[in-house]
Amino acid sequence: MTRVTGFEKGIGAADFRVYKDRRWLNPINNLSGRWPNAGIDLGFLVENGGYRELDARSWFFTDYYSISPGMVSMTPGKGAFYMIAFEDAGGEALDGAHSYKVNLPKDIPAELFWSVTLYESENASGLDNGQPFPSLGKLNKPAQNADGSTDIYIGPKAPGGKEGNWLATVPERSFFAILRLYAPAKAAIDGSWKPSDIEKVN
Repeated sequence: MTRVTGFEKGIGAADFRVYKDRRWLNPINNLSGRWPNAGIDLGFLVENGGYRELDARSWFFTDYYSISPGMVSMTPGKGAFYMIAFEDAGGEALDGAHSYKVNLPKDIPAELFWSVTLYESENASGLDNGQPFPSLGKLNKPAQNADGSTDIYIGPKAPGGKEGNWLATVPERSFFAILRLYAPAKAAIDGSWKPSDIEKVN
């Protein structure tokens, strides 16, 4: 591919942002109840031009090589709610040489479990970072802050004392992150619960 449309906030009139003030994206969730033009035509056909957006289609089916109705469920307690970050809070592509932090506010709205997983930018495979899995979530029981929120640290080295809340990156590789909420609660669907952007730290 010559262009990576995953870094865009939308294609045409579609708006992929999960939250208007965050960089988390999701082109498949049906967020039309929160604002119009939140979804996309999976055929990527431009009706008035009679052609297909092949770059967009290639990107989509690299990231979404499988899909199910549960992935677009907007019913509390059913299916899953996905959001993807390709950029940090400052709008720069996520880079394995840098260190980041994402804050998940208390009462993460996932009735089953939640996870943050890192993927290779080039091919959407799980990031080969030397850990058993490039993923961290509820089942790993990461430490919580005094206010009940959870900080996930992402970078080539674990911050001191934060190893249980750390996902490793590879300095030579770019990556993207997916936050998944399984059996999402109402606060996930209506947008009242919002994770921070992935913020670069020194």
